[in-house]
Amino acid sequence: MPISYLTRIVEFSATHTIRRADWTEEQNVREFGRAAGEHGHRYQCRVTVKGPLAAEAGGVMSLETLDGLLAREITHRLDGRSINQALPEFGLEAGRRLATGEALAVSVWERIAPQLPRGVHLHAVRIQEGPHLYSEYFGEA
Repeated sequence: MPISYLTRIVEFSATHTIRRADWTEEQNVREFGRAAGEHGHRYQCRVTVKGPLAAEAGGVMSLETLDGLLAREITHRLDGRSINQALPEFGLEAGRRLATGEALAVSVWERIAPQLPRGVHLHAVRIQEGPHLYSEYFGEA
């Protein structure tokens, strides 16, 4: 049976702050510039799954199932919110992940991969923050 890839793109608007709690304000601004203060983006998140091309699944997997998963884990959770507040791993306390596009791609992977149907695997997560900046994650640990 052929292996095929299916990509769904969802969009959401959210704010985030990139700063380290263990640094001074000056260090954060020097390292992260304007991103050290709260600012927003219209994000595009592309999620690509792969699996056998199965007629009973309507393809790689049911598009309705994929859409529900992406709505629950991405758009409903993040649209119109602060990423730092909506996702505990991006809180502004020391030891948390920085709310970068790269880290958000990993976070989306961690939320979605375990929920895919049997035989379907996550291939890639791409977080696009604007027309000239995106991050991708392919599950490498």
